[in-house]
Amino acid sequence: MALKEVDVKSLDINPFTAIGDDWMLVTAGDAASHNTMTASWGGLGVLWGAPVATCYIRQSRYTKEFVDGSDLFTLSFLDPAVWRRQLSYLGRVSGRDEDKIKAAGLTPVAVDGTTTFAEARLTLVCRKAYATYLGPEGFVAQPGTADDARWYQDHDYHTMYIGKIEHAYVAE
Repeated sequence: MALKEVDVKSLDINPFTAIGDDWMLVTAGDAASHNTMTASWGGLGVLWGAPVATCYIRQSRYTKEFVDGSDLFTLSFLDPAVWRRQLSYLGRVSGRDEDKIKAAGLTPVAVDGTTTFAEARLTLVCRKAYATYLGPEGFVAQPGTADDARWYQDHDYHTMYIGKIEHAYVAE
């Protein structure tokens, strides 16, 4: 499937559905070496006068190494009616252990010096602008309560990445 660049402001996307319910792939790396993971935490908005996307990656995730080592990352949105099983798999299995992209039947596509997938109906190419560790000390409530206890029983906290959206592509 070919990619067509569109103005990010022309997108009609509900981030609560697209990210929280349908899920997205966070991918970084070039054509020769890349990794992806499924994410259901993130956001879209405006910051520093630019369209931005946020995503959250746990310290233990292999994809974090690729995001940390790259200037760019992509957020790719696939049709969950077709790809839900593969999206679930990509969130469970580490690329350290196997070629999970190939096993999921996805076709990597080089775009703007990073990677997306031919099967994506929407791809946002993001340039890292900010990253911060979301550790226990940042919770307004005391660590060990509320969200900290629910989401971080294993103490595998997230890094939040803010990326300026440089390009938006839709499937033709």
